[in-house]
Amino acid sequence: MKRLMSGIAAGALALGFVATFGVTAAGAATTSTVVLTGKAPALFGPPSTITATASVAGSVSFTADGAAIAGCTSVATTTVTPFVALCPFTAAAAGTVSIGAAFTPTDAVNNTSSTATPLSLVVALPVQGMTPSPISLYVDTILGSGATGAATPGYPLGTCSIANEFLLGQTIVWRVYGNDTDLGGAVLTPKNVSSATVTVSGVATPITLNYGAHGAVAFWTGVLVTGTGAGQYSTLGVINYTVTFNTIAVPAVTKKVFAVKFVPVVVKGKHVIVNHKVVYHSVRYQKTVIVTPAVAGATGIFKSNFTPSSVLTLNATK
Repeated sequence: MKRLMSGIAAGALALGFVATFGVTAAGAATTSTVVLTGKAPALFGPPSTITATASVAGSVSFTADGAAIAGCTSVATTTVTPFVALCPFTAAAAGTVSIGAAFTPTDAVNNTSSTATPLSLVVALPVQGMTPSPISLYVDTILGSGATGAATPGYPLGTCSIANEFLLGQTIVWRVYGNDTDLGGAVLTPKNVSSATVTVSGVATPITLNYGAHGAVAFWTGVLVTGTGAGQYSTLGVINYTVTFNTIAVPAVTKKVFAVKFVPVVVKGKHVIVNHKVVYHSVRYQKTVIVTPAVAGATGIFKSNFTPSSVLTLNATK
């Protein structure tokens, strides 16, 4: 009887050990983590690398504004620490995009799945090329001559010095040059430009840009005189402006050439048939061919959207 009871007790202990082990294994599952990092701001155009770092090995599925990123739906991490998965992300547009990541561990028994805190990725907005256009523009502002009193240029600044901060009473001069890819990269000059202006917020009439020689080079310039006098610009703070170029449409270049075509031989209104085939004869004629295609006029726009510390600003003299 004692042996039988001992066997039963031993069996009960064994069963108890199995049950206890099962609870311990399930409760020991580790909560995994995954953290997103990326270069900020990212560039619009080339891909930016998004990095997901997990606490254990596994795979990561990346999203952008809730949509799966092509090629990054199940990226394996490295097999040793740090457990990293990389996603080359190409932004569809400039602005801010929310990057997400869902992590699945390789050992799903002892580790849980997890979701990363979204990464708010800023995609840098190009300063140039604000509208689709074959025209590229370079724009800066320089300190012009003519200021007096407290606004008189002094060292290290002087006339023709590139600057973004000006004092009330100084003269702001825009310098602009550009090229047109539709014209084979031709420099923008009065030969191919119909109008060039700077529109300043708060100034009723756009400033006309004039093309001229400055030393041994030529470019476009426009002037804004600041001050408290009649007709002078006096609004302190950031100066919002837009540079606009319109190019002249170029007509197509054509020429007349001789060509040959074959037409059916017709006698009394009927095709001539020989050996069950229609007979053709050659006819020489003149046709017009395009030597150089026409180029439509285009509009190029530049808007200053530099960082706040480098935008065009007018300050008081005191």
